[in-house]
Order: sequence, then C-alpha cells, then structure tokens
Amino acid sequence: MRQTELRLSVEDRQLIEELRSKGLHYSREVNRAHVLSCLDRGVPEAQIMAVLGMGRTALWRARAAYLQGGLELALFDVARPGRPSRYDTDAQARVAALACSSPPEGQQRWTLVGLERAARQEPGLNTLGRETVRRILKKLSKTLAQGDVVRRSADPGVPSTHVQLVCAVRSTASPS
Repeated sequence: MRQTELRLSVEDRQLIEELRSKGLHYSREVNRAHVLSCLDRGVPEAQIMAVLGMGRTALWRARAAYLQGGLELALFDVARPGRPSRYDTDAQARVAALACSSPPEGQQRWTLVGLERAARQEPGLNTLGRETVRRILKKLSKTLAQGDVVRRSADPGVPSTHVQLVCAVRSTASPS
C-alpha cells in the first residue's frame, strides 16, 4: 500500500498535541488527531489502523480533509442542519396563545388533548399532534422567564395528562 506523504505545519502540530493531551474532546476528534500526528511522523497506515482500531476509509478521509481544508476540517465534524421544524415560531405562538386563553366550558384548565383538538381547528395547524403540543409548551416554558406568559405548574396533584398554565397578562395599554 502506497502512502501519501503528509507534513503538518509547526502550528498544526502544536494544536494537535494540545487536542491529544488537554481538555474534553470527542473520541472521533482525538482519533483524527492521532491519525494526523502519526501520518506526519511517517507511521505506516496499516500500523495506524491496527493500533487505533479504525478502518482504511476513516484514515483516508482524515488525510484528505486536512489536505483539502486544513486542521479544522480534518479534526472537527461539520455541523449538520437536521430536519427543519414543521411548525414555525408563529404557529408555536398561536399554540401558546391558545393555551393562555380560557379553557372550554365545564373545565378548569386545558388538557393536552383539549389543546390539541382546539389547535387543529386553527388554519395551518390541522396536523398538529398531542406530543407536538407538549413539546411546544415545554420549549416555551424553558425559554420564557419565570412568571412570564407560560409556565408549567409544579402541583403534584395535577395528573401528568393535564397541564396547568398560568398566564400573567401584562397590560401594555396606557390607562385612559
């Protein structure tokens, strides 16, 4: 197997040694740093693969990434976008506003099932599910300050299927 030569700059060597010896890093990043360090010192690929327990393609990708884009591209994973959110912030705000409104007649508070049914009546939210409503409310309760618009009740007497929402409506209108 013919090995492509790889020479690291002095700065890159220092950064790799710091990554290998200091701090908390993902194991993939440390393994890639080991690969680049070994390739720089001329260690055969077969020996690197045997010692690190990695495949040939992982080794080749680390080398190719360094040659193509430098140390950042070789060591660290590129951010992945993930699946886009189905419901934008406007839809989430509509669910929160619905949760802050008065509950249906005959009920003291909203339930997740009740919120789901009411939200499905809104335009653009007809595919909204109970779990999605729960996640939206949980996310909003974490991001909003204590005592703002929506927060989850810590009352242990409330069943887990119920969500008690406390809505503090602050009037922004000036007194007339």
